[in-house]
Amino acid sequence: MEYKWLSWAKQLQSISQTGLTYSKDIYDLERFELIRNISVEMLSQQTGMEKTVVKDLFANETGYATPKVDIRAAIFKNNQILMVKEKTDGKWSLPGGWADIGLTPSEVAVKEVKEESGFHVKVIKILALLDMNQHPHPPSPYHIYKIFIQCEIIGGQPTKGIETSEVEFFSEDKLPPLSIARNTKSQIEMVFKHLNHPQEPTYFD
Repeated sequence: MEYKWLSWAKQLQSISQTGLTYSKDIYDLERFELIRNISVEMLSQQTGMEKTVVKDLFANETGYATPKVDIRAAIFKNNQILMVKEKTDGKWSLPGGWADIGLTPSEVAVKEVKEESGFHVKVIKILALLDMNQHPHPPSPYHIYKIFIQCEIIGGQPTKGIETSEVEFFSEDKLPPLSIARNTKSQIEMVFKHLNHPQEPTYFD
């Protein structure tokens, strides 16, 4: 589902980042830096973004290149799902965000739900581990894995956060406009399937 040019740019970025991390030869380092610049040029040309912005966003990481991890919490109440309205695009998503260094996936889910919705939750189980490239999200400069974790409310009350402006529950047939960079309609339907069929196996890829 990903644009071919974006896939190529990300592959070049991955090759260059790993090469710059492990190569010792000065000429190899120059070549890997050139490859990184080509990936930045490709993304800048296709998106219209300034190269400096692209480099900060797209080519600023070091070390062996690996996917980033996004964690989303699926929380149900009276057959409705908890969603938060994102300030960045004015649309709705499951509470969540990037995985934090030093925290387990469960801890990230609990933290993000509290920060974005005001609720205290406990983790029940992992519903899905998805590769974002295999689902109808908008193009992203990163290769992202998405973990959907079912949680249960144990306290707190709906409270907007720094990044969220509203907190509400929605039924499956009356979903709000979705922030599809974060979650798609098919993914929301997937987590509702787990609600209605608790023995459903964890979905992956």
